[in-house]
Amino acid sequence: MQLENQLRVAPSPHIKTDDGTRSIMLDVIIALCFPLVMAVYFFGWRALSMTLVGVCSCIAFEWLYRRFTKNSSTIGDLSAVVTGMLLAFNLPVTTPMWIIVIGSFFAIVIVKQLYGGLGKNFMNPALAARAFLISWPALITVWVRPLSNVKLPLFGNVDMASLTPDVLVTATPLAKMKTGVLPAVGEFSVTLRDAFIGNTAGCIGEVSAVVILAAAVYLIVRKVIRPHVPLAYIGTVALLTFLFPQGGNDGLTWMLYNLFTGGLMLGAVFMATDYATSPVTPMGKIIFGIGCGLITVMIRYFGSYAEGVSYSILIMNTMVWLLDKTFRPRRFGVKRFEKKQKEDKVNG
Repeated sequence: MQLENQLRVAPSPHIKTDDGTRSIMLDVIIALCFPLVMAVYFFGWRALSMTLVGVCSCIAFEWLYRRFTKNSSTIGDLSAVVTGMLLAFNLPVTTPMWIIVIGSFFAIVIVKQLYGGLGKNFMNPALAARAFLISWPALITVWVRPLSNVKLPLFGNVDMASLTPDVLVTATPLAKMKTGVLPAVGEFSVTLRDAFIGNTAGCIGEVSAVVILAAAVYLIVRKVIRPHVPLAYIGTVALLTFLFPQGGNDGLTWMLYNLFTGGLMLGAVFMATDYATSPVTPMGKIIFGIGCGLITVMIRYFGSYAEGVSYSILIMNTMVWLLDKTFRPRRFGVKRFEKKQKEDKVNG
């Protein structure tokens, strides 16, 4: 066994490290527990049961697919756990459990395994599944007011008729902003403090900007992610919304609401940084983040959809191959060798 380890050759520059897919995914899971705790606090224990259904479904579909295709099991790398958590985080607390199961099947089988498994998929599985689940818009766009103390079933379907008007929220903060009105105005008002902490309607894992930022710090300190993509993404959205506020609102206030509401923080930290679907070079990562930010603002400002994070990341996922090709470093000595070849041709 010791001899096998000595003969194992890693890709250049042949630096040995204890980090592997499992350890990286474990760090991501730990970071995802930050917003999960806040989701349970704001929306109740159903948020936890939704996450468990997402995780168990993703693990089951990955195991079944690998078993059916007679390939070795990959559930031990914990990537299916991350996908299941992120899928649940992108849904409101009233989502039926069977919707999560369908989303898990789409994420694991269609987006991930059919392309060869982890590292070969060109789109983020959780986001692709979230986009697919828009096929049931009436079931995944019902919002509940946080801290409403309403008792939702842990696993059964939510009886909408039993929910009182003071519990159901007709629009998320971004939906209000779509009309040029700040969320602090009108019914179910949301202050900047509420938006930053997470006391607002939305998907269970996206509402609390402060804990997602804390999770980002953890991932950066653990060297699981680099700050290039999140900073470029969030910075682009911040700059554009500050320079071009809508509805005659103050630029700074408009910008802060755009940063702290919706799925921007969750997408920038956990999904735009996905190893398999983001560029590998520093400049590629920066351009990728800027592209995500531009598309997000364009959708929020000019599209019919209030949110644009999911689709912006998915669109930029399809451009990763081009960014990697454009910004790949030149091999050492190639430029000098090409110059020598040209000189030899001139000299005959």
